[in-house]
Amino acid sequence: MSDGSGSGLAYLLILGLPFLLLVWMFFTQRQRGKQVQQLQSSLQVGEEVVTTSGLYGTVTALDDTVATLDVGNGVSLRFDRRAIGMRVGEGS
Repeated sequence: MSDGSGSGLAYLLILGLPFLLLVWMFFTQRQRGKQVQQLQSSLQVGEEVVTTSGLYGTVTALDDTVATLDVGNGVSLRFDRRAIGMRVGEGS
């Protein structure tokens, strides 16, 4: 002799939890995007960085869209600034 109130709660959980997960993922990704944008706009020559592909290097030159990295043994590589993932020692 159930009055059906339990099934309403079940539907709320089934629909509500995925919605909350999506909202949480959206805001987490948005926050990470702001952090990356702030990093890329505050880069300075001489900083040691890691690219999004995992390459370590020291910034030797910067312009509006390109960062030049010294990766060792006199090798310099040019990267789009958006490819800089983090500063060394900064964590994830």
